[in-house]
Amino acid sequence: MLPRVLLCGEIEYVQDELKKMFHGIAEIVHLVSESRSHFLSSFGPGGPYEGTVALYRRNACSEAIGKFDAPLIYALADTTMVRWIAQSGGGYDEIDVQACKEKGILVSNTPGANEDATATATLYLMLSCLRHFSMAERSLRSGTWKIPYNAAQTHDITGRTLGILGLGGIGQRFAHLAHAFPMRIIYFSRRKAESVPDWCEYVSSIEELCRQADILSLHVPLNQSTAGMIGEKEIRTLQRGSVLLNTSRGRIVDQEAMIRALEDGHLSSVGLDVYPDEPRVDPRLLTFPQCTLLPHIGGESAEAWRTRELQALGNLRAFVLGGVGEDIVPELKIAIGSSTTLY
Repeated sequence: MLPRVLLCGEIEYVQDELKKMFHGIAEIVHLVSESRSHFLSSFGPGGPYEGTVALYRRNACSEAIGKFDAPLIYALADTTMVRWIAQSGGGYDEIDVQACKEKGILVSNTPGANEDATATATLYLMLSCLRHFSMAERSLRSGTWKIPYNAAQTHDITGRTLGILGLGGIGQRFAHLAHAFPMRIIYFSRRKAESVPDWCEYVSSIEELCRQADILSLHVPLNQSTAGMIGEKEIRTLQRGSVLLNTSRGRIVDQEAMIRALEDGHLSSVGLDVYPDEPRVDPRLLTFPQCTLLPHIGGESAEAWRTRELQALGNLRAFVLGGVGEDIVPELKIAIGSSTTLY
């Protein structure tokens, strides 16, 4: 009997490649569970997931079985053969990686797959927040023709200082896109990035980044150290009238502090693709017409989806064939070799 790979979320763009990649080496099974209890009970003898050694995961599967929190991870480790979870996407905050580490389950993601898509979405948010393009389009569609758009409250990009928090793949791609405009670009990361152009200047702290930036753009993963990273202090360190952009994760920002700053004008606008409690959006955000709000589609394009599906499936295939796949998330790289082989 071939080992099984369970798809917790459908493959939409590379179905033909899926069949070829796993032909003769693993049987692909699909998620049929509509509850967590059914999911966990289905790995037993005669169950639809019996013999599953690895999972492909999309965040959409949380609607049926919940996030991959510690209880679910412990249950998978103790009662199933699953030893690899391949997340389709760069973010993996819905998986408790500490629990995975404790139980010898490795997690991979798809770094780089949606860099261009997310960076271009961030560029759109920056332009729209400065020029109020979203508000202007809504005025046209509603038949009010520019009302409440007010050109006196909009600004050109020339001469602005863009501060990037987190110069990883997406942050660097956004920096290169923004460099097409006559603006200064500065950044802060945990460590100074290598091979960065001279025009992308490193600053020594988040506080210094906020002090100098007219536009602050967030590009860090969500974890214990980054949750609430941008709070009252950081927002008030920004110059009055600054713009805040977030295409990473909603909980990186203290939403209450951000809304207070919008209410009193310290922030002139925010451009958001992510929110703390998705898909719920705080209704107060909808009362600021100058803000540009997207429903977490920044990393979604046909090209990005295809790339990350192939990358995630490639990680699974490498695991099935050799016991260790690629793109292991940083927190778990030291666990390579511990309980990750099939046989």
